[in-house]
Amino acid sequence: MAANYGELRTVEQLVDETPWMTKDMLRWYLFHRDANGLNKAVFKISRKILIDRLEFARWVDSHRVVPTQH
Repeated sequence: MAANYGELRTVEQLVDETPWMTKDMLRWYLFHRDANGLNKAVFKISRKILIDRLEFARWVDSHRVVPTQH
């Protein structure tokens, strides 16, 4: 799937656009991206980390808690 480069954000930009998330939270998610599946949303160019905003939203949605039926 080709990236829409207009959707790429820096850590700071994504935190500014996502009110519930802190910079420390995002950095923790990024540090553990290979284990938590966030690596699909991350581009690393040299030392610069860019996050695909749409892939990040899909990743967040994949963690949605679905109520169990009783």
